[in-house]
Amino acid sequence: MLYDGECCLCATTARRFAGLLAAHDFRLAPLQAPWVRARLGGDEAALLREMRLLTPEGYVFGGAEALRQIAGRIWWAWPLYILGSVPPLRALLDKAYRRLAARRNCVGGACNLGPRRRWIGWMPLAVLPAIVVLLRPALEPWVFMWTLAAALFLGCKWQTWWTHRHQLTPARSLAYWLWVGMDPQPFAKTDVKSGVILTRTEWRAALFKTILGAILLWQVTDAPIGVNNMLAGWVGMFGIILLLHFGVFHLLALFWRRRGFAVEPLMNAPLLATSLGDFWGNRWNRGFHYLAYAWIFKPLVRRHGLVPAMLMTFLASGLVHDLVISLPAGAGYGLPTLYFVAQGFGVLLERSRLGRRLGLGHGVVGWLFVFVFTAGPAFRLFHPPFVQNVILPMLQAIGATGGNP
Repeated sequence: MLYDGECCLCATTARRFAGLLAAHDFRLAPLQAPWVRARLGGDEAALLREMRLLTPEGYVFGGAEALRQIAGRIWWAWPLYILGSVPPLRALLDKAYRRLAARRNCVGGACNLGPRRRWIGWMPLAVLPAIVVLLRPALEPWVFMWTLAAALFLGCKWQTWWTHRHQLTPARSLAYWLWVGMDPQPFAKTDVKSGVILTRTEWRAALFKTILGAILLWQVTDAPIGVNNMLAGWVGMFGIILLLHFGVFHLLALFWRRRGFAVEPLMNAPLLATSLGDFWGNRWNRGFHYLAYAWIFKPLVRRHGLVPAMLMTFLASGLVHDLVISLPAGAGYGLPTLYFVAQGFGVLLERSRLGRRLGLGHGVVGWLFVFVFTAGPAFRLFHPPFVQNVILPMLQAIGATGGNP
């Protein structure tokens, strides 16, 4: 049985009848689950219009007919199934269901949190970074950077948890807070444990990246000091990214997957991307991509179309990176934003007629295009003032370099 996981009424009802349905071999899953979208297809509005029943034979029933089919599969509910087969009653049930489904977000006070309470979900994201910015004069630039990043992370985490809190038990809420991703659905109480089988190779790969990142950070970074401080800063940054994003966070993903929560690693082999769209949309920092898609791209694409929504999403990404890179550095303002806007136009180029003719979106040519377009102008993203004023002092403070920045 598939239901709208973002509807409080639907989630509460599904939770209330979960035991009864499980006793008759029914399983629950939200319509927002990726495998459901892939299986049923269609646009999102049509997908979420009504609940669905997916049978072992592959039949899909929707709305009141889905409820009737459920009743027909429970022995004591057969009278409801028979009554629902009478044409006048069937038409009446269909009409009643459609009316309820159209108003489901405003039944029983469940209007998507309601405008009077929605601000609670957004308040930490507005307040915490503002407090950190006010404390900026008292903090070292690198400490300010990490504190601001933590404030943004906690604000986003709170908003996503607040929106989906009705689907999470206290224990699963705690598990979600201990995970670095921003998608609460794998921790939802109605999410079916997938029984993911993990191999030793996955654990070894994650551990290898963690160790390699630590070696780069605390052993290799100090070598270029005295020759090229900027090179030392870049080596240190690469070591931090490899240690945290590719290593520790991957180990954490494997930890939760072993416990049945189908979380996805933040980094999904970005070096294998053969198109910019695949790189930014599926492989690089999927936690941030989830927020950008849900909060910016998804609302804008409905009103303004694909291209403006995509460019605005890249623009917003650039502004966020300017906040956590240029503001702590006290210089280089606008360069991270320029970098991400250029990435947006790069996606448009590879999807254009010329890009398709040149093969920019696939194969070896696509891979080279991704590498050159992302790595080539990376100095605009992590610009020299950021490396000089933030990264090098941080590396010295944590013992990664012994020289003076």
